[in-house]
Amino acid sequence: MEETGEIMSIIEAVRKRILKRGTAIELLEAQAATGNIIDPINARKMSVQDAYRAGLIERNHVDTLERAERAVKGYPVPGTNQIMSLFEAMRKGLVVESRGIRLLEAQIATGGLIDPRAHHRVNISVAYKRGLFDERMNEILEDPSDDTKGFFDPNTEENLSYLDLMDRCELKGPANLRFLILRP
Repeated sequence: MEETGEIMSIIEAVRKRILKRGTAIELLEAQAATGNIIDPINARKMSVQDAYRAGLIERNHVDTLERAERAVKGYPVPGTNQIMSLFEAMRKGLVVESRGIRLLEAQIATGGLIDPRAHHRVNISVAYKRGLFDERMNEILEDPSDDTKGFFDPNTEENLSYLDLMDRCELKGPANLRFLILRP
């Protein structure tokens, strides 16, 4: 919070009516899709289930955030022990394209797309060459002017890419976490 310098979790900002619930879910989904929910007080990174147990998310958001977390872990292929990537899940209709693009955008902004089979991040061109997404999706992800900006800045009421929203954050604390400073 800008006026007080108070650091709070996303859900705490919702409870204090500083942040809208929809914006909070988008931010938490982005965290889950990049590997962890982060406790802003102690910089501890945790799974969605652990974040729920720690009080960082509400029960009614667990399913949504676990679906986003699958962008890291992979989406189960029914009837097999195999997993599919986020893009494959989008192609099969398991993930709505606009939501999937937001999750992919968050991964790109935080170091690259996560290949759930290889368990590491790769840049867009490597991901495309590996077949993690098709040519159309490559064009969407490579185009900085694309209008799929899925993240809301509550201070300016603009829709931004995740990278642009991250650029508006300030690095704070010993862990150098990014904080979106909320202005009343």
